[in-house]
Amino acid sequence: MSLPEVDPTAPSLARRFGVAVVRTRLGKWVLREVSPKLDPPLLRLTRGRLSSTLVTPGLLLTTVGAKSGQERVTPLTYFTDRGRVIIMASNYGGARNPGWYYNIKAHPEVTVTAGGYQGRFVAEIPTGAERDRLWGLAKQFIASYGDYELTAGDREIPIVALTPAS
Repeated sequence: MSLPEVDPTAPSLARRFGVAVVRTRLGKWVLREVSPKLDPPLLRLTRGRLSSTLVTPGLLLTTVGAKSGQERVTPLTYFTDRGRVIIMASNYGGARNPGWYYNIKAHPEVTVTAGGYQGRFVAEIPTGAERDRLWGLAKQFIASYGDYELTAGDREIPIVALTPAS
């Protein structure tokens, strides 16, 4: 079994509807306050097939804490590109990068669980033209990333590419 491929350019009426809901005040609150607590057990229980967002593909990213050395599990939305899993360190458009981003910078070997698949990956942070290309795909995939870009202030939202470990 392999990680489910997710084409960020494939149109999806359900995803557009879901993004419209998440852009509301209530939707933003649910996304920030409820989903991070609900998604890890829900994704585990359904073997990665169902998350609280319902319309965006979700994965569980397991990292090692940069300072604590403890395992940390974070539910994230993803898409695939050129054999890699692409995740955005958007932190809901906040002024700071999310904690998991610092964890992968310190310990780039991670575990990804999604769609009944679990595997080891190595994280890299694309820069320059490749980062810009992937960010364009992310905004095409989920329009909310464009909103996050505006609210992140001076912070350039990092893109993380996960390549299967050999």
